[in-house]
Amino acid sequence: MSSKSVINEFNELETQSSVEDFISLLKPRVMILAVFTSVSGLVLSPGILHPFLCALSIFCISLGAGASGAINMWFDRDIDKMMERTKNRPIPSRKIMAGDALGFGIILSLISVIILGLSVNYFAASLLALSISFYIFIYTIWLKRRTPQNIVIGGAAGAFPPVIGWACTTGDVSTFPIILFILIFIWTPPHFWALALYKDTEYSRAKIPMLPVIKGQRKTKQQILIYSLLLFLVSLSPYYLGFSGKIYLYFSIILGTYFVYLAYKIFRSHDKNKTIYAPKLFKFSILYLYLVFLILVIDKYV
Repeated sequence: MSSKSVINEFNELETQSSVEDFISLLKPRVMILAVFTSVSGLVLSPGILHPFLCALSIFCISLGAGASGAINMWFDRDIDKMMERTKNRPIPSRKIMAGDALGFGIILSLISVIILGLSVNYFAASLLALSISFYIFIYTIWLKRRTPQNIVIGGAAGAFPPVIGWACTTGDVSTFPIILFILIFIWTPPHFWALALYKDTEYSRAKIPMLPVIKGQRKTKQQILIYSLLLFLVSLSPYYLGFSGKIYLYFSIILGTYFVYLAYKIFRSHDKNKTIYAPKLFKFSILYLYLVFLILVIDKYV
């Protein structure tokens, strides 16, 4: 970036950047979900870790998740300003300079990985580094603007936290954390496609090739239903593979059935009704993931 462009960007800042602006760069709502699933992975693992190291592990994972979000906002600053949902983010709203956001994200990424490696174990730190790199380079830079399958493949980045949490206590990965990874991986497409259904005009304006923009409403609704059914089946696997009990089984059936019900209502709706059930599924899918992991943890101790 030239000195002239830096000066111009600085002059465009509306106000002095605040702590709250930098916190919002970390995508707190996304970070909280990553923290919750990583804690679940840590608690569900058979390993034992000192409480201080547990807290430090959670801090590093959350810091890494937030750092990748900051770098994502830096790269997407041109399209964020075109979308109603993202136009008030710190960079497009001119509260933080793009270069500052990038530097902030890089520094936090390095800190999170280094601290986790030196204090806990290098395997968990390697997984954290892989997760950050996957989100930035594979999803944000490579896939997001090139293919309607961006969410399908890129969803792997958001599926790492429970695996990292598990690795913090055990130093390895086994079948159960892989199931948790697959669960989030399969959950991601219907979650984001539901959002894309009722935000398709925004994605189109920003030239992001989300599935509704490229393949249309009907194809997207079909894919949401298919992935929701697949998610229902995957959610039962912890019980049938012996990693959970009947409490989890019953609740996963109830939650999964309602998830599929909403997906079916979306599938059966006409295009003009896309905003009726799509927002419901998008919001419920967040609650669904929280509850599934919470019940897994409760089931372990009941």
